[in-house]
Amino acid sequence: MKRIKIKIISAIIAILGVVGLTRFWFSPSPIDLSDFNSLYSKPNPKPEKPLRVYHLGHSLVGVDMPAMLQQLAMSGHTHESQLGWGTYLEQHWNKTVKGLEESNSHPNFRPAHEAVQSGDYDAVVLTDAVEIKHAIKYHDSYLYLHKWTNAVRISNPSTRVYFYETWHPLNDPEGWLERLDNDLSLYWEEKILRRALALEPEPNPIYMIPGGQVMARFVRQIEKQGGIGPIKSRKDLFIDDIHINDYGAYLIALTHYAVLYQKSPVGLPNKLLKADGAPAEDPGAEVAALMQQIVWDVVTSYDKTGVKK
Repeated sequence: MKRIKIKIISAIIAILGVVGLTRFWFSPSPIDLSDFNSLYSKPNPKPEKPLRVYHLGHSLVGVDMPAMLQQLAMSGHTHESQLGWGTYLEQHWNKTVKGLEESNSHPNFRPAHEAVQSGDYDAVVLTDAVEIKHAIKYHDSYLYLHKWTNAVRISNPSTRVYFYETWHPLNDPEGWLERLDNDLSLYWEEKILRRALALEPEPNPIYMIPGGQVMARFVRQIEKQGGIGPIKSRKDLFIDDIHINDYGAYLIALTHYAVLYQKSPVGLPNKLLKADGAPAEDPGAEVAALMQQIVWDVVTSYDKTGVKK
C-alpha cells in the first residue's frame, strides 16, 4: 500500500512537472524591445466620433468607472462589459468566471464571446487579474491577451484593442508604489504584452491604459502636498486595500477617456453619477483639476498609450 501511494504521488509530480516544463518550453520570447518600441512610434489616429466600448475584466473595472467614462465622453458614447470576481483573461475565455451572475446584474452586461464576435465595438479594453505574477505563471496571461485580441480583430479589424494596467493591494509586502514603479515594464509589458505580440505574424499595437501609473503619480503629488480637499493620502482613493471608491473611479475614468479619445481631460466635469444613478462623491474642483492634469501628463509621456501631446 505504501509503495502504491508513493507511485501515485510520483505520477502526480511527473504530470505537474510536464505541465510546468510545457509552459516554459512553449512560452514565446518577448518581441524584441526595439521592435516593440517602434510599433508605438506613431500615435494612434484620434477618433472623431463617440465610441462603443467593451470592457472585459473584474472589480478593478467595476460598473461605476465605465458609467463615469460615458458621462465624460462624447455624447453617444456607449459601453457594455463582462466582469467577474478576480477573474483572469483565461477564465473569461474558458467560461469559468466566478461570480458571473453577481458581478453582471446590471443593464450593460453582454457575454464576452458574443460581444467580441459581434464586431460591434470601436474599442475593446482588456485587463488581467492581480496578483499579476499569478496571471502570468498559472493563467498564461500573454496567451489569452493574444487570443482575445485575435478574436476582436477577426470580427472587426478596425476595432482598437487596449490593455488596462491596474495595481496591487495597498499593503503589498513589496510596497505599493514600488510595485507600480517596477511592474509596468517587467510584467505588463515584457512578460505579457511583448509575448502576446510575439504570437502575431505581423504585430499591431495593443495600446496601454496606464491606470497604475496615474495612481502612482497622483498619490505622490497628494502625499507630497499633505493632502488636498477630501484626499489626504492614497487610502482616500479606496474602499479597502484594493477596490477604488468614487474618487478612484473618477481618476481611472479620466485615464480611460484620455487614452480612448486622445484628448486632454482638463476641464471635464467632476460632478458625476454612479452606475445606479446616485450622485458620486465629488472630489471638488481643485482635486479634479490636479487629477486631470496628471492623467494627461502620464498618458502623453508614455508612448504605449498611442497618445501624443
